[in-house]
Amino acid sequence: MKMNGIRSLILVVWMGSLSFMHQSAMAQEKLHLPTLEDLIPGGETYRFTENLYGLQWWGDLCIRPEIEKVSAIDPRTGKAVELFTLEKINQALAQAGVRPLRSCQSLRTPWPKQFIAQLPAAYGFARYHWDTGKVEVRDDMPKEPAANYDYELTQHHLAYTVGNNLYVNGIRITNEPEGVLCGQSVHRNEFGISKGTFWSPNGNLLAFYRMDERMVTEYPLVDITARVGKVNNIRYPMAGMTSHKVEIGIYNPQTGKSLFLQTGDPTDRYFTNISWSPDEQFLFLIELNRDQNHAKLCQYDAATGTLVQVLYEEKHEKYVEPSYPITFLPWDSNCFIYQSEEDGYNHLYLFDLNKLKSGEGNAARTQLTRGEWMVQDLLGFNKAKKEIIFAATKESPLQSNIYKVSVKNGLITRLDNGLGVHRARLSASGTFLIDNYNTPEQPRCIELTPVDGGKKQSLLTAADPYEGFDMPTIETGTLKAADGQTDLYYRIVKPANFDPNKKYPAIVYVYGGPHAQLVTNEWRNGARGWDLYMANRGYILFSIDNRGSDNRGLEFENSTFRRLGVEECKDQVKGAQFLQSLPYVDANRIGVHGWSFGGHMTTALLLRYPDLFKVGVAGGPVIDWGYYEVMYGERYMDTPQSNPEGYKETNLKNLAGNLKGHLLIIHDDHDDTCVPQHTLSFMKACIDARTYPDLFIYPGHKHNVMGRDRVHLHEKITRYFEDNL
Repeated sequence: MKMNGIRSLILVVWMGSLSFMHQSAMAQEKLHLPTLEDLIPGGETYRFTENLYGLQWWGDLCIRPEIEKVSAIDPRTGKAVELFTLEKINQALAQAGVRPLRSCQSLRTPWPKQFIAQLPAAYGFARYHWDTGKVEVRDDMPKEPAANYDYELTQHHLAYTVGNNLYVNGIRITNEPEGVLCGQSVHRNEFGISKGTFWSPNGNLLAFYRMDERMVTEYPLVDITARVGKVNNIRYPMAGMTSHKVEIGIYNPQTGKSLFLQTGDPTDRYFTNISWSPDEQFLFLIELNRDQNHAKLCQYDAATGTLVQVLYEEKHEKYVEPSYPITFLPWDSNCFIYQSEEDGYNHLYLFDLNKLKSGEGNAARTQLTRGEWMVQDLLGFNKAKKEIIFAATKESPLQSNIYKVSVKNGLITRLDNGLGVHRARLSASGTFLIDNYNTPEQPRCIELTPVDGGKKQSLLTAADPYEGFDMPTIETGTLKAADGQTDLYYRIVKPANFDPNKKYPAIVYVYGGPHAQLVTNEWRNGARGWDLYMANRGYILFSIDNRGSDNRGLEFENSTFRRLGVEECKDQVKGAQFLQSLPYVDANRIGVHGWSFGGHMTTALLLRYPDLFKVGVAGGPVIDWGYYEVMYGERYMDTPQSNPEGYKETNLKNLAGNLKGHLLIIHDDHDDTCVPQHTLSFMKACIDARTYPDLFIYPGHKHNVMGRDRVHLHEKITRYFEDNL
């Protein structure tokens, strides 16, 4: 009896185990989890959010270019009319001796009321006349590899660069030696600079940058694809060192002659935010001193290159960062919009040029927007109603919404639904918007929106690209910063099968630097594919936007001045301590990951708080701000000569002996933004200190890992946390 009872008990337990195992298997089968290939751009099965590619305006008609056809949509009714097909345009291209086009989605219609579509640069900017079925092909396209194309729409001029020289309409207009570049972006793309050529409104003149880098120290990068490694030298001005010299030229296509602005010695100054007067007689720019604390809005005579006058000046004890050119009102060529953070937040100011010239001072300036929110973009104007349309964070620092402000009375009106993050394009007359937006719950909506408040026409409501998958849950909230006063926004990502009774390891994903924001009210609150992937593997993913990050105003950003990474780390520690307080987080297993500035933060957190953060993966990290470039580095840190204490305090090589946990540093061997010297010098410091970080190199990549290798990168990061956290 006793033996039979034991056997019965064993049988019951065994059957119960089978039942439990079956239930667990059933539960596991119910979870359909996306892979890295599904979640990471470059993955074989990466799931894009549905979109309408190439939407644009043709006057006040919305143009929808699809693969096989191009249609025009009336924004008042939403009705579409076919304009032409891919078959027809390819017939015209064949007659012109041009290879066929694969899709219509790359076409542009920039000429209102003209039945013309422009083909991309690969087709020589040919123009297709869909009313006649003919194609115009340019005969002045470069034979050599070219870049930086700038097509002028009025007279159809074409500027481009070949090597370090600038060409216009097939004619080389500069003849520069090695080390001097023309027609390209300068100042390492800081201050909103993204291009090197600027056509005047009617196409009669071309302003262009000329940058002399010959005095800048060369930095060697090694190409390992050659049989014997080949040195690729780049010009890289590090903080406190000699920087390049920039000049601004003006070229006249009619005369074939150029002149340069008489700016004096261009040493240790930045020339930014170039714009033209409507009559093309004057060129405007913002000149910034090397200390970046004194900006001057300057007016130059385009015919002589002489300085007419300094129209306005801005100073700040920490820094001034002009990022937007002035924009003239289309109904008044004497008035322009100037954007400034003078009152602590980026806002729109209306200036009267005539009053500035007559020295009327404050009477020449009117502040159009104000408040504890940021204007993010000036989209354009409604000329008939004298309104300015812009994007701003007025609803929330986590959002971007669209507004109009009346120049006549200052009344501000929101034009969208007040939710999420909106990116919009304004029609030619300023009466309609293509509003492309998303919210935490909705991956994308596209609407045609009348600026006067009429009925909207919906073009797309995208489905969740991960419908059918079991996805993590996402929560947001606020915590107090280390100063005890400032609210910081955070995001928590929890596994799809989250169990509040379990203890999960946590990973902090961090950036933390200027001009970046991780937590938003966009799709999935800005969570990245890897965040979702790791959450479903049993981690709590956490991000918090510390002081120093974007969209919170000047004081919030510049609170880290001269001590980059120090105050930011204190705020991240507040986030980690919050994680430790959560009943479902294992307080002894907190990791951190970030790239670039986030790589600096990751490394700094493991070194400054070695008992709090156990594992870190730092990508392309800044280790020593003395190795970083002049424009960015000196804005936030000043020079090593003027701020030796700050550079010493933030140099992570000095903390190499503090490393206790597991730290993997990943760097690209062709990184020309954060040069490999950062990582290699840190490795040497750790060897000297007898600490033991890990290192992984991605050959052939620059400041991040892109394309197919990006999946490999995230698998590498994943494995490091799996092995050590």
